Amino acid sequence: MNFVALKMLTGDRAKFIGLIFAIAFSSFLMAHQSSIFCGLMRRTTSQIKDIPDADIWVMDKETQYIDEVAALTDNDLYRVRGVEGVEWAVRLFKGNPRVRAADGKFRTVILMGLDDASLVGAPRKMLLGSIEDLRQPDSIIIDRAGFFFFFPKEPLAVGKTMEMNDRRVRIVGICEASAPFGTFPVMFTRYSQAVNFVGRERNSLSFVLVKAKNGVTVPELCTRINNEFTDLKAMSGLDFEWATVFYYIRNTGIPVNFGITVMIALVVGTVVAGQTFYIFTIENLKQFGALKAIGVTNLRIVGMILLQALVVGVIGYALGMAMCAAFFDLTRDAAIQLRGFIMLWQIGAGTGVVVFFIVFLASLLSIRKVLVLEPAVVFRG
Repeated sequence: MNFVALKMLTGDRAKFIGLIFAIAFSSFLMAHQSSIFCGLMRRTTSQIKDIPDADIWVMDKETQYIDEVAALTDNDLYRVRGVEGVEWAVRLFKGNPRVRAADGKFRTVILMGLDDASLVGAPRKMLLGSIEDLRQPDSIIIDRAGFFFFFPKEPLAVGKTMEMNDRRVRIVGICEASAPFGTFPVMFTRYSQAVNFVGRERNSLSFVLVKAKNGVTVPELCTRINNEFTDLKAMSGLDFEWATVFYYIRNTGIPVNFGITVMIALVVGTVVAGQTFYIFTIENLKQFGALKAIGVTNLRIVGMILLQALVVGVIGYALGMAMCAAFFDLTRDAAIQLRGFIMLWQIGAGTGVVVFFIVFLASLLSIRKVLVLEPAVVFRG
């Protein structure tokens, strides 16, 4: 009977291909848009991800996400260092100065000021130069995307000079940094230089990075800091990432716009597949009637229809995922602005669940017509 079901499915090539195309297009659109959304949300936490050395981020208690900073005082740093269970606590500056190249091209950048002594938070992947070169006067490390913005079509090279807040800075290293949400160039320097480049204010400390001692859990140390200082907030790196993501979800239209596109793909896939599958079943009522007439049970016929739906779903889903994976593979190196956008396995698995829900729903629309079918219909003219 399974062979008969497959022959019935592929008998009308046009409808068979139409069913597969509907599922493939729906799968592709859902996976593609969901992956783009997740990629954008991951970008909002790029600076947090790039500093895995710290267990805890300490900030002003009203801080909602990483791109909106309320400065702390140096006394806050010393107070955090005095908390039991803290192995070390260091400064971190985050600002957005304007940088101008020699040819006059300028852009706002993300400037990370690292602790002068330890350089905690320095980029992990250096393409040129060394992290220790930051100890030179007026030195910065710039990410690859930022270098190509200021010096397009030039090979990667150190030693170039730029201007930041009327101060000369020199590129001593080029690194690979996670793509930020705003696609700004990312620069690293020492804390003492960063506050001079941006312009000194009464308070310049953005965050305190904390490492917990062995035997002290991160949640336990966060609770100690939060309980001891009512004006500060301590969060693990992962919690801070999720706080940043949820801020963008709550306060921007990004999730709504992507959600609408995903829902359209879901509706289109369900309607087109359901309608096509229903028409396919109606056109094969006589064949199902003949099967009933020779003694095939309703349960067996339902199994045949579900098998047809499963085959269509598997082929359509596989093609949709292949198209989505090919898209991200082809665009990964096509433009540096698109780096970091990938199809997560969770997206593929979730899309698979939705796709098989679509084909199951589409098959249900046609099963009822078969169940109430009288075998005598096959003998009518």
